[in-house]
Amino acid sequence: MTDTRTGAIVRSRLEDARRASRALALATGSQREAALEAIAVAIESDVEGILSANERDIVRGRENGLAPGLLDRLRLDENRIAALAESVRHIAALTDPVGQVVRGSRLENGVRIEQVRVPFGVVGAIYEARPNVTVDIAALALRSGNAVVLRGGSAAIESNTRLTEVLRRALSAAGLPAHVIQSIDDFGREGATELMRARGLVDVLIPRGSASLINTVVSESTVPVIETGAGVVHVYVDADADAATAASIVVNAKAQRPSVCNAAETVLVHRDAAERVLPALLEKLRSAGVTVRGDDEARAYSPAIEPAAADEWSTEHLDLTLGMRIVDSLDDALEHIAMYSTHHTESIVTNSVRNSERFLAEVDSAVVMVNASTRFTDGGVFGFGAEVGISTQKLHARGPMGLTELTSTKWLVRGDGQVRG
Repeated sequence: MTDTRTGAIVRSRLEDARRASRALALATGSQREAALEAIAVAIESDVEGILSANERDIVRGRENGLAPGLLDRLRLDENRIAALAESVRHIAALTDPVGQVVRGSRLENGVRIEQVRVPFGVVGAIYEARPNVTVDIAALALRSGNAVVLRGGSAAIESNTRLTEVLRRALSAAGLPAHVIQSIDDFGREGATELMRARGLVDVLIPRGSASLINTVVSESTVPVIETGAGVVHVYVDADADAATAASIVVNAKAQRPSVCNAAETVLVHRDAAERVLPALLEKLRSAGVTVRGDDEARAYSPAIEPAAADEWSTEHLDLTLGMRIVDSLDDALEHIAMYSTHHTESIVTNSVRNSERFLAEVDSAVVMVNASTRFTDGGVFGFGAEVGISTQKLHARGPMGLTELTSTKWLVRGDGQVRG
């Protein structure tokens, strides 16, 4: 049960965000672009303050036993802060989606109709232990003409508080209402509950984090939710795969940054490729510090492979642990992926055009790849500047979500006195 006073204060902030969203709708694309540049400069000017706040989060996270993967997501350093400012500038330079004409026509009676892109209005975001998300979501929301309400989780509360203050000051200095960016971090879970119930004040809610967080938001929210999913991500090594290519892709997909949702969690190896591919692959995984856990058939190829846990195939490790299974065919691989995938990203390593095209057609995930690392599933890599999250659902948006995915549309109808007969 939410405290009455907490509910009233959170609702007041949401109402402020709603009013600010209407004021923001009057701002030009150039004004929003200038505000983003002001934000980038403000971030660069407050590196010491941001690092100090982040260090308090890191210390508390260690004391509370936060997992290494989450600590990595939580940590900011000078390079990461510089990257945040650069990401904001990249977003500012992107084409403004607001007002873009999707389609239009003139009716026989002379009435002109146009479908144009418009902001949602107020976007809510609930996420965990990732202060960079505070900046990314706020910048994307601003560029697409939306106000944003942030709930960033207790693990990053010092970092997020500092960053939100920096962003709001920059907005005011640029002549836009500070209430365009709101935070309810100070109300913890009660604030998150109020946000999930704020239908009518918040237009869409985007959860980003663990499967548990996402499932909670999806099941409890009365606000429409764009579901971003956990990443039980697969790489399938086909029968004719090149051994060096397979090793390079799998190791990169797992070890380049294991704490993120597009890192591989399971590798499926065709039986006909196993003896040829596994020696180099296992050696490179070992050199990268990866622990491989396999089924009985995979373990027969190497004593270094540990037994797979009972829940191995459905686990998002977010660390240097990789599940491995030997399969008899592409059909078996597709069946495994269909059973255990979270519909995030899957990749096939193959020299067969027929198998690659079948994989692309049959795998039901937001991003499906051929001969490429799953680490490419990323809004920045896709050219979006940053991302609000990676949607694993099918309505409105799927895959990395950038500016366009933070807009809806409306129809504009212009006549000169026509009436319907």
